[in-house]
Amino acid sequence: MPKANVVNMTGTKVGEVELSDAIFGIEPNEVVVHEVVKNHLANCRQGTQSALTRAEVSGGGIKPWRQKGTGRARQGSTRAPQWTHGGIVFAPKPRDYSYTLNKKVKRLALKSVLSAKAAEGNIVVVDGLSLDEIKTKNMKSFLTAVEAKKSVVVTSEVNENVVKSSRNIPGVVTTTAKILSVYDIVNADKFIVDKAALAVIEEVFA
Repeated sequence: MPKANVVNMTGTKVGEVELSDAIFGIEPNEVVVHEVVKNHLANCRQGTQSALTRAEVSGGGIKPWRQKGTGRARQGSTRAPQWTHGGIVFAPKPRDYSYTLNKKVKRLALKSVLSAKAAEGNIVVVDGLSLDEIKTKNMKSFLTAVEAKKSVVVTSEVNENVVKSSRNIPGVVTTTAKILSVYDIVNADKFIVDKAALAVIEEVFA
């Protein structure tokens, strides 16, 4: 059964906790993780790119020169793709890139990345993750104490002090236990979770 260190808000180790084998102890499936990350990035795309085809570019109504006898290649319009200011051949148009994946696939990917973090020893459990005030300096001191740079900070419920103290720190993402993102976890070096949030994760995703 995988284990993780339990620390307090000063970064001092105060114990160990056993992690659920069903979530933190499986064999990571890299193919599924790749699919979920790819899906996340596709769903983030705005799809607002747009260019004009030769039918949509203004001008070009007259034939530039007569068909035969000039010695030049025949041309029907100055708005054909080979002309400056001409249309685009296969012009991109606004479209929706998003698609859905099966819930089982997303669940397996989440367990895979959590298991990988546990195997690497990059899960930090905090005994009471909270701050008395909104202060970035305090949050930064805690992250430095647990040797975390790019990290995901997970609380059981939305903690305004933690969220607002973290949002100005580059590479730090805050979330709650029920809405974990595979992409955020893959992108982070450390997975920092409140002890209460860990219980919620093991209850919801087991």
